Amino acid sequence: MDRPQKHRWIFTAANLFLIAAMLYLSTRFYSSTTPKVVSYSEFLNEIRAGHLSDVQITERELIGTLKGDPSKPQAHPPTIKATRLPGVDESELPKELEAHPVKFGGRIEQGSWFWNMLAWLFPLLFILVIYGIGMRRLAQGAGPLTFGKNRAEIHDESARAQVTFDDVAGVDEAKFELEEIVDFLRQPAKYQKLGGRIPKGVLLVGPPGTGKTLLAKAVAVQAKVAFFSISGSEFVEMFVGVGAARVRDLFEQAKLRAPCIVFIDELDAIGKSRSTGRAIGFSNDEREQTLNQLLAEMDGFDSSDGVIIMAATNTPEVLDPALLRAGRFDRQVLVDRPDLRDRIEILKVHARKIRLAPETDLAAVAARTPGMVGADLANIVNEAALLAVRRGGDAVEMRDLEEATDRVMLGLEKKSRVMSPEEKERVSVHEAGHALVALSVQHADPLHRVSIIPRSIGALGYTLQLPTQERFLMTNPQLEDQIAVLLGGRTAEEIHYGGVVSTGAADDLERASALVRQMITRFGMSEPLGPITYGRSLAGPFLRTPFDMEERNYSEQTAERIDNESRPSSMRFTRASPGSSRNAREPIERIAAELMRKETLERAELDELLADVPAGTAALRQ
Repeated sequence: MDRPQKHRWIFTAANLFLIAAMLYLSTRFYSSTTPKVVSYSEFLNEIRAGHLSDVQITERELIGTLKGDPSKPQAHPPTIKATRLPGVDESELPKELEAHPVKFGGRIEQGSWFWNMLAWLFPLLFILVIYGIGMRRLAQGAGPLTFGKNRAEIHDESARAQVTFDDVAGVDEAKFELEEIVDFLRQPAKYQKLGGRIPKGVLLVGPPGTGKTLLAKAVAVQAKVAFFSISGSEFVEMFVGVGAARVRDLFEQAKLRAPCIVFIDELDAIGKSRSTGRAIGFSNDEREQTLNQLLAEMDGFDSSDGVIIMAATNTPEVLDPALLRAGRFDRQVLVDRPDLRDRIEILKVHARKIRLAPETDLAAVAARTPGMVGADLANIVNEAALLAVRRGGDAVEMRDLEEATDRVMLGLEKKSRVMSPEEKERVSVHEAGHALVALSVQHADPLHRVSIIPRSIGALGYTLQLPTQERFLMTNPQLEDQIAVLLGGRTAEEIHYGGVVSTGAADDLERASALVRQMITRFGMSEPLGPITYGRSLAGPFLRTPFDMEERNYSEQTAERIDNESRPSSMRFTRASPGSSRNAREPIERIAAELMRKETLERAELDELLADVPAGTAALRQ
């Protein structure tokens, strides 16, 4: 136990002892001086027995002092007390007292003016104290009474965790756009000399996890100005008008701290279009009041005051048009997903915080993670560090980074899940079909690994393909080969089990069906239907999901033609795969047997396993 804690225990014990002593003494004093309450008849009996030396008669009670031992005088002799009988003539009582020589007297009880006044003033003082505390907390900006106070976090130059542009990688175009904002906050006179006006508002647009908030903090640190950070949802409350009051208070504080940056994260929480839902009566008065106040405040100040509004959103298409017009958020900066080179730079930034082994190759990790954003890559580096600590290593090795990548992409391994031998064999055949087709087709991504170890995402096995280069477009043959690989597992089950298939291909069928329909309706790759787009997604470019609502701009006859074209296309892509021929039974069984034994096979092991298989029979080597 450290010294301050020990002293605290001693002080607490001394206080408890002192309180216990005071309670004991007060109890003794109270028990020795408090009169004993008796009945009126008992009080008369004590008078007649000659036990009382003195009696005081008040308006409501009789108080008698008991005689003590003359040889042992007492400072506080014991007393007894009895209540007078209401409405009874007590004229005989003085005669009883005179007959048994007892001194008696009387007093009229009158309350003290001080206590009477205190009884009136105490409740009033209590109310005034509570009111004063509440007003003080209101002025300090804390407590439940501060509905109208903004809840923005204020960061200044002295903050410990400072983020600069060097800590934000993979967004070079966005940083180039924001360097002008930094330069204006540092040298406003240079722009004002020529009459230039810096944008009032800068809107950062991009998918989640790309580093929009981090980029806004870096701008404030580079410019060495105060940084107000608040989420859009913190403006909206149950009471109408609270959000508007918080907007006013936020801009008032920002003007006092100018030059500064006001950053509103998740702007769509308050900035959604005001026309949304009005036709069916679901408008949000509080959100609209907050948006109106934000628009008014942005019109009410000049960027020359040194206040820059920055905001971030994942869904710019739902924002109110008045918010995006010139003079408000008149500059939009796209913070997009990083490409291969950007992912390497992001991994290098996060790798500064850990100890890497010399043989680690961050470029290989970046190549395995197409489509991942900065938050995903940071998670991979952190997971690799945890895995290295778990195995007792001195540094993070390449195997830790590969396992961390598999965890983020595929989920955790569930080796505790016990499958029956029949199920394990079927999963092995299924994954062998994926692997064989991936080795057979010419335009698919190269095969990297195949495994039958279950993962937490629900997959009983997986076939991992890694792209050799960054792709921004896909051709018709590439899409067809991708569909063939997806359907290779079900085809292998049909070949090995004589047409008996399982539910293990549900996810493969869903993904293949979605690709086939996109080729027909989105990409114009169907000859019967022609190069026309059918349907229009109502979701934005950053929120495309399989469950998007779609505006149907074609007839029922066209929908029937789309359905009739989808099924033959899927079957055609499956039969065109070299790995789907009946001659592929022996390679499938060979791969499945090896998977049953090892559970995971790398590409080199697969090449060695199929080295003697004729190329035209089952696999066309890439």
